[in-house]
Amino acid sequence: MRLFLLISVTMLAFAGNSVLTRVAVAAGDAGPSSFAMVRLMAGAAILLILLGWRNRRHLQPRWRPAGAAMLALYVVGFSLAYRWLDAGLGALVLFGVVQLVMFAGALMRGEYVAPLRYAGAVLAMAGLAVLVWPQGVAAPDPLGTAMMAAAGLGWGMYSLRGQGVADPLVDTTWSFVWAVPAGVALFLAWPDGMTSRGFILAVLSGAVMSGLGYALWYQVLPRIAASTAALAQLTVPVIAQAGGSLFLSEPLSLRFALAAALVLGGVALGLRARRVKSPHAPGQRH
Repeated sequence: MRLFLLISVTMLAFAGNSVLTRVAVAAGDAGPSSFAMVRLMAGAAILLILLGWRNRRHLQPRWRPAGAAMLALYVVGFSLAYRWLDAGLGALVLFGVVQLVMFAGALMRGEYVAPLRYAGAVLAMAGLAVLVWPQGVAAPDPLGTAMMAAAGLGWGMYSLRGQGVADPLVDTTWSFVWAVPAGVALFLAWPDGMTSRGFILAVLSGAVMSGLGYALWYQVLPRIAASTAALAQLTVPVIAQAGGSLFLSEPLSLRFALAAALVLGGVALGLRARRVKSPHAPGQRH
């Protein structure tokens, strides 16, 4: 039950990130580049504070090139993609690639993935398509799609990496710190504006939803299977849509109800596979 609550809090943080980003960028309070830069800086700052409070020795710089590169690929790819790609299609591409990367990573590591989990992932992805696919839209922009696919690749690898870290807070902190230059470079290449409200939203997104949320995610990941982690993340767009209704007064439609039922039903179906033990790898985490 404690693990379930931790995963739920993490998914809420991810969904909150989506809502804050949409509030800031859609309202014109921040551009994608400035939002991404402040988000990374705020995440690095709060994590450094927590790290120093826990143990000052950990403030000695740690080189985390892999984590920083994966995190930067996600944040930069995500920000650039929305210059050309509709938000709904972006979510579909992002989470579709994350599923492929994490399921492939699970198989490469020898993790047993029950057929029921594959079926649950397919059903949940179908629900996500129903939720986010815009009506009357032509083929998605290839450059925007490529950027979002790169973001999904970065986040999928970052999540897989989190299953093997020894100290989640240390690793998340220094991954954020070394990813900040990528955010600065993005802003310098494509500068845009930011209001004081946009700055506050970006700080909240970076410090609370990203920094603390990702640190918590790294705490959870070593305790669950990669395929479980992939499946759980498909709930994020549904939670974000519900959050948009709650905080942005966005109406909830019959389409949303159908999509939510498919996504949550697919996730529940996939998680039932945790009861099925592999005949080849007894004791494998599911």
